[in-house]
Amino acid sequence: MSSSIDLLATTLETFLTIYLYLMIARVLLSWFPNINWYDPPFSILSQLTDPYLNLFRSIIPPLGGIDFSPMIGFFLLQLALQLTGLLPNLATAF
Repeated sequence: MSSSIDLLATTLETFLTIYLYLMIARVLLSWFPNINWYDPPFSILSQLTDPYLNLFRSIIPPLGGIDFSPMIGFFLLQLALQLTGLLPNLATAF
């Protein structure tokens, strides 16, 4: 039982870490206005990260040209990463 929860926690942590790096790349590339988001390497990155960011954009629209959705997204991803680190400890407590 413990090993399956450890495997689940490790897999989830790896996925969230990779997604966090994709989000960082997306935000850094958004600083370059001449990037065509319809070209293959950028369109894939956009298709992977924009649905997550759009959740927060629908709640808090960009204010004064500044998009705060990545900050909220990063915060929640970091929170999820910390919680996945607690999964094995919670499983052994019960």
